[in-house]
Amino acid sequence: MKELVEVIAKSLVDHPEAVQVDEKQEDGQTVLELHVAEDDMGKVIGRQGRIAKAMRTVVKAAATRENTKVTVEII
Repeated sequence: MKELVEVIAKSLVDHPEAVQVDEKQEDGQTVLELHVAEDDMGKVIGRQGRIAKAMRTVVKAAATRENTKVTVEII
């Protein structure tokens, strides 16, 4: 999952070298924290959060196939 979020984020931003994904375990689920450059924050979130929502949907679908729970937080 971590690699999936990283690939999606790097394709969206102007500074792909600044993309970092940290993986943590909380309450029996995996939390992926996405860090991007300050300038790229709007590109990852999108208008009214549409891109962020789509990214979360893709990750949730992939996690469901592996019988795990994953959430994505954009920091």
